[in-house]
Amino acid sequence: MLIVGNVLVSDELIKNCFCCDLSQCGGMCCIEGDAGAPVAPEEIAELEDNYPIFKKYMTAEGARSVDENGTFDYDMTGEFVTPLINGEACAYVYYEDNIAKCAIEKAFLNGEIDFRKPISCHLYPIRIKQLPDYEALNYHRWFVCEEACEKGEQLQLPVYQFLKEPLIRKYGEEWYKKLEEEVKNLKEK
Repeated sequence: MLIVGNVLVSDELIKNCFCCDLSQCGGMCCIEGDAGAPVAPEEIAELEDNYPIFKKYMTAEGARSVDENGTFDYDMTGEFVTPLINGEACAYVYYEDNIAKCAIEKAFLNGEIDFRKPISCHLYPIRIKQLPDYEALNYHRWFVCEEACEKGEQLQLPVYQFLKEPLIRKYGEEWYKKLEEEVKNLKEK
């Protein structure tokens, strides 16, 4: 495990390879699971403020779920999560060529909003665990991502490099440079 600032980085993020392959999984991380994606408290305002803009990309069922229940929900432990459609797919999903994608991100990529999507979605398969003095970054393994692991191996693309952009979004450019330095030092030992 590496320590970069106040962040604990699992060795798996350095040793394991990963590269999303939506053509293989169909965006299953947006439609499977036992709860919605984690939402940081500061992201709730982003969801509420931008909902009228990205709503047009959502499925009718997703929009109805948000209209009836709100822009976020709670998981079994009381943490904020994205709302679901009938306990299954994320309410913010839309489908393009039978692939589940994020309506929030579509509005972002179209230049309509400044909020890309919840950081937990952007960072997947990294999951953040808040500890008393640190944030721990862990690799979440899921059978749905087997093809992504295979593609990452073919490309020799470690998880932390695949997720460079969201890691910089979360922790900043300087933090990421320090992570790269720590990884280089680790490999030289």
